[in-house]
Amino acid sequence: MLVNVTELDTDREPPLTVYATTPPPRPVAGRAGAFPAAATSRVSPRSRTTTTATSGNAATRRTPTAASTRRASGVRLVGLLVPVAGAITLTVLYTVLPGPDAGLPAEGRVTLVVFAGAVLAWTCTRWDDTFVALAAALTLTLIGVLTADELFGSLGGDVIWLLIAAFVLAAGLTAAGLPERLAVALLTRARTVRGLVHLLTAALVGSALLVPATSGRAALALPVFLAVARTLSGRERVVRALALLIPTVILLSAVATLTGAGAHLITVEVLRTATGSGIGFGAWLLAGLPLAVLSSHLAAELVLLLMTRRADRRERLVVRRADLVEQRGAGSIGPDRMRPDRRAKYVLVLVGLVAVAWCTETWHGVEPAVIALIGALAVAAPGIGTVSLTAALRSVPWSLLMFMAATAVLGGALLDSGAADWLMTVLLSGIAADEASAAGFLVAVVALSTAAHLVLQSRSARSSVLIPLLLPAAVVFGLNPAAVAFASTAAAGFCHTLPSSAKPVAMFADLGDVPGYGRRDLLRLSVFLAPLLAALVIGFAWFGWPYLGLPLR
Repeated sequence: MLVNVTELDTDREPPLTVYATTPPPRPVAGRAGAFPAAATSRVSPRSRTTTTATSGNAATRRTPTAASTRRASGVRLVGLLVPVAGAITLTVLYTVLPGPDAGLPAEGRVTLVVFAGAVLAWTCTRWDDTFVALAAALTLTLIGVLTADELFGSLGGDVIWLLIAAFVLAAGLTAAGLPERLAVALLTRARTVRGLVHLLTAALVGSALLVPATSGRAALALPVFLAVARTLSGRERVVRALALLIPTVILLSAVATLTGAGAHLITVEVLRTATGSGIGFGAWLLAGLPLAVLSSHLAAELVLLLMTRRADRRERLVVRRADLVEQRGAGSIGPDRMRPDRRAKYVLVLVGLVAVAWCTETWHGVEPAVIALIGALAVAAPGIGTVSLTAALRSVPWSLLMFMAATAVLGGALLDSGAADWLMTVLLSGIAADEASAAGFLVAVVALSTAAHLVLQSRSARSSVLIPLLLPAAVVFGLNPAAVAFASTAAAGFCHTLPSSAKPVAMFADLGDVPGYGRRDLLRLSVFLAPLLAALVIGFAWFGWPYLGLPLR
């Protein structure tokens, strides 16, 4: 029997009729015509496998069983039913929602339905988050809730320019090797495992002030961790603890600075739309840095207690710079990168000046985005900069920026259309706005924000959903909308429960031959870390931030 395989498309799944049980791995590389035009095929009735021989070589393929075929059909059917069920749900929601007679404007009614559709797509489908956000914003524009200027103007807002410039600055820092130098300089001072953990924590917290976005910081920390892990290859428990520590601290310490996560900028933009004023870089740093430092070091102790033994924590430790440099996993930490040079000093001074200018905005009046753009041009200046502007712009996550712009527009539409006010009025009707109710509201906000990552995996999506709804409710309870928004955003930084909860968590979970952590480790950590972080946020909101310029009332 001759089997023609010249038209085999190796970029697609193999035909279902040639396998018996589970299909083999897809071909790594291939093209039409890679095999001879004819081959002999023989079928074993006992195993129901097809063996195709070509030029003396045999390739055995198993055909799928009826059960596996039914499962695949079921998955496809579910994929078709989810959008249909979503459309029916949104239609019913539009029908059930009241009209202007009940205080819900017509634009607010449409906005609620579109917003609910975006939330359903984010939580119940695998569609790209940016695609969903842009589709929702475009729908509101076509309906007339938003204008074209509002839609496209968000892409050119100062928040977007601030983040673009921040990524260019971070590219200059990375090109100069400053993050690696800082990490290695601290790690070589460690004398015990506990000391190593807290020095690494300090380095990661400091990186939040230099590098925007948690995934970028995780990518910078990875080669440093691999070097340390291979240096400590005989201490598996310690290596696993360090693997869990790094993403934990990266996520918790992002709250230290306004540019630490895109969700922070969304919060500020929605807050500015609702109240006319946001939270500046200096005010955010003053309120967020103490929480970042305290929560990160407490989490470090928690990781130590859960992942290591007492003997591990007390054992003497020597981490030599030469050992880190020589490890294959050290990557960019070469000897030439460890020696300070003129360019490294230049970019370090430049970033320091930018940070000072951000913190003193109220004195000189220059917008943070303008300051960041000046710094970005200086770090990419020909002849004196550390990176070319073209190369730096390649590091900018444009999809994230478009997502931020679209979700900020959605949040503004919820507020401007009256949808958020109406929804909070309905939900809070009959609740007394006294001291006890305000305290209960704050606890509920923090608890909801801490658990929101189980439903919405994107931190930016969580802020775009929660903040527009919480701001009107904060006014009802007599609380400062800025303080409530900050507390919610800080609590939403917890996303450690599953490997899929955040990119840094997934990045360090499986590192090949280097010991990592599993789901049980994450769940065990989350059981203790979630209430700890929630308690810290509530404590700071009541007793800390009012003395740092962010009163709760």
